[in-house]
Amino acid sequence: MKEVRIGLVGTGWMGKSHSKSFLNALYHFGEEYGKPVFEMVSDITEESALKVKKQFGFKRYSKDWHDVVTDKDVDLVDITTPNAFHYEIAKEALLNNKHVYCEKPLSLSAGQSKELANLAKEKGLVNYVGFNNVMNPATKYIRRLVQDGKLGEITKVSGTYDQDALLDQQIPISWRHLKKISGSGTLGDLGSHLFSVLQFILGDMKAVNALTRTVIKERPVRLNSTETKTVENDDVVILLSQYENGAIGTLSSSRIATGRKNHLSFEIQGTKGTVHYTLENLNDVHVYFTKDDSVDRGFRRVLLGNDHEGYSAFQPAPGIAIGFNDFKTLETHEVLSSITKGTSYICDFNFGFKVDRIIEAILESSELNSWVFI
Repeated sequence: MKEVRIGLVGTGWMGKSHSKSFLNALYHFGEEYGKPVFEMVSDITEESALKVKKQFGFKRYSKDWHDVVTDKDVDLVDITTPNAFHYEIAKEALLNNKHVYCEKPLSLSAGQSKELANLAKEKGLVNYVGFNNVMNPATKYIRRLVQDGKLGEITKVSGTYDQDALLDQQIPISWRHLKKISGSGTLGDLGSHLFSVLQFILGDMKAVNALTRTVIKERPVRLNSTETKTVENDDVVILLSQYENGAIGTLSSSRIATGRKNHLSFEIQGTKGTVHYTLENLNDVHVYFTKDDSVDRGFRRVLLGNDHEGYSAFQPAPGIAIGFNDFKTLETHEVLSSITKGTSYICDFNFGFKVDRIIEAILESSELNSWVFI
């Protein structure tokens, strides 16, 4: 058993999610893959840092993230701050020879993300980006169908990630609406999850032609305030896409999608079959194969079970539902295992760079109103 001493930077909802998931990974997989030790937590708000320190048993806290990345007793720097701070913290952590686990996006530019990927490779350190939907057993099952040729040649992909969490125009403005801190809007917040899943399943995207729109242009600076501030990034995005494997696609995302709560949905069509999946029915995958065709047969429902990678860590038999938070547990387990056992992992900084390059290309395409090659 090897201890992995964690320094957490950022104590919001995602910081707590990471911390809970480390504990769950220990419970589900055991100490042989590494025992998480909560060494230090940092937040610019002292009250928040103290609260998380007490909640998860961190040994120490600081208001300055530099204390975490330079501390000799920290092995892994876990970054869950707003987007704009990821690059600087990750870079300093790598320069101080720390493994890095960074919530997505890796940075606000593809250039910065590529720099971090190159630095991590040079240092030989674990470098992980938190695209938790990639860890979904359904995602890995669908990738296997594609890789094994069960769907034949991939011809078309369609997908969207829609929520209505920001539909109410009276919801106050936050860092997610400001380019300097968040970068893009729904594109980077929600769309990046869709792009990461399809990156894993289909491989590299080749080109995009996109439109973006900001529907709610002003938001109150605080609840019930008459003072407003300009929303600087996208509420809605839609694009045509080309993949290196020849597939073409229509992809979209909206953070003001009336009635949609967590609608990450996609369909991949091939010459021998089609697969459809939506996160709002998390444990169901719908598949169709031409070899099974008859006058009375269409799509069939596949329930997640023990033969789908990752599922058996949570449930003993097929058809028993697993939950969204379980993806994060699989993710933190992979982080621990990569540090203690040197096991391979999917969402490294180069993977993060590829997703950030897609986002950058979409923004460029929308501005130029033309195709942009990735």
